[in-house]
Amino acid sequence: MWPVFASSLGMAFQSIASNRLRALLTMLGIIIGVAAVITMTAIGQGAQEMIAGQINSMGSNMLQIDPGPTQRAGISSGAGGSVNLVEKDAEALQQSPYLTAIAPSVDTRAQVIAGNNNWLTRITGSTPEIMSIRNYEVSRGEMFSDDDARVGRKVCLLGKTVADALFPNGENPIGQTIRIKDVPCLVIGTLKEKGSNAFGQDQDDNILAPFATVQRRIMGITWLEDIFVSTASSDLTEQAIADVTRILRIEHRLSGTGNDDFRVRSQVEMAQAAAESSQTMTNLLRMAAVISLLVGGIGIMNIMLVSVNERTREIGIRKSIGAKRIVILSQFLTEAIILSLAGGLIGVVLGFTASEVVSNQNGWRLIISPEAVSLAFAAASSVGVFFGWYPAMKAARLNPIEALRHE
Repeated sequence: MWPVFASSLGMAFQSIASNRLRALLTMLGIIIGVAAVITMTAIGQGAQEMIAGQINSMGSNMLQIDPGPTQRAGISSGAGGSVNLVEKDAEALQQSPYLTAIAPSVDTRAQVIAGNNNWLTRITGSTPEIMSIRNYEVSRGEMFSDDDARVGRKVCLLGKTVADALFPNGENPIGQTIRIKDVPCLVIGTLKEKGSNAFGQDQDDNILAPFATVQRRIMGITWLEDIFVSTASSDLTEQAIADVTRILRIEHRLSGTGNDDFRVRSQVEMAQAAAESSQTMTNLLRMAAVISLLVGGIGIMNIMLVSVNERTREIGIRKSIGAKRIVILSQFLTEAIILSLAGGLIGVVLGFTASEVVSNQNGWRLIISPEAVSLAFAAASSVGVFFGWYPAMKAARLNPIEALRHE
C-alpha cells in the first residue's frame, strides 16, 4: 500500500507543479474560505470579550430598576412610561441583605454652557454610591458628598468628552462655573475616561451632579427615573432580583396577581443580549466562509474533472499495462487532497495576517483559537476528499480501450 501511496504522491506533485497557475486558481476558494473562517472567528471571540469588558465597565454586579408600563383606560404607557419610583423605594431597598449599594438616579439631556463654548450632553443626578455601582472614578478634583446630594448643592463633575468640549486646549475645568439650563454649577472634579459601552454609547459624554440638584432644580420633578443597586457578587444576582421585586411590590401595594409596575434588569441580561447579537453576526459571517469553502470544493472538482479528461489517454495506457483501479483512484484523490491542504495552509497564514491587520487598524483585540484553526484546516481537508472523490472514481472506472481511443 505504501508504494502505491508514494507513487501517487509523487505524480500528484508533478501534475500540480506542471500547472502552477491553474493549481493556485483552484485553491483560491479554499484559501479564502479558511482565511475567512479564522478571521471571522477571531473577530467574533474578540468582540464577545470586548463586550463583556464594556458591560463590566458599566457597573460592578449592577442591577438597574426603572419604571414599568402602566395601564390607563386600556392604554399602556410602555416600558418606562410610569412615574411610580420615588425616593422612598430606594430607602426601602436598604433592608435587602443582598444589596451592597443603592443609588437613586434621574437624568436628562440639556445644553451646557461654559464661556463661549456649549455642549448638549446627558446630566445624571445621583448620590455618591453611584461611583462604586457604575465603576466611576474621579480623575481630578473630588466627589460631592451625601449632604450635597440631599440638599441639592450646585456642583458637578464632568466626563472627559464634556470637559474637552467646554474647556478645550487643556484648560483646567475645576473651579470653573458652567450653566446647565439656567442653573449655575461649580465644577469640582472630572471623571476618569471609560470609553464607549457595549451599545456604542459614549460613557464620557455626561455630567454627574447631586441627586436633588438635577431632580428639583434642573428637571423640576419629584419621582425617580432609575434606581441603581449592586450586589456583593454576581452569584447573588437572582436572589437580589427576587428580593428587590418582593420589596417594591410591597411598597407599591401590588396584589399577588397584579403585574409589576417596575422592571429589574441585570448586567447578565445585558451581556447575554449583546453576546447574542454578536454571535448572530459571527454566525452569518461564518456561513459566508463555509459557502466560500463549498465554492472552493466545487472548483477543485471541476478542475479535477478537466484534468481527468485531459489525461484520459494516459489513464488508458496505465490501465492497459496493469495499473489497478486503486492506483488511479489514489493518484487523482491525492492530487485533490494536496490542493485542498495547500489551500488550507495558505488560508491559515492569510487568516492570521488578516486578523493582525484588522486588530492593528481598529484597535480590537482579536482571539485566534486553536479550535478555529483546526476546524478550518479539517474542513479544507474534508472538502478535498469529498469533492475529489467523484473525479477520482471517474478516472478509476474508465474503460482502458475507450480511454486509448480518446483524442
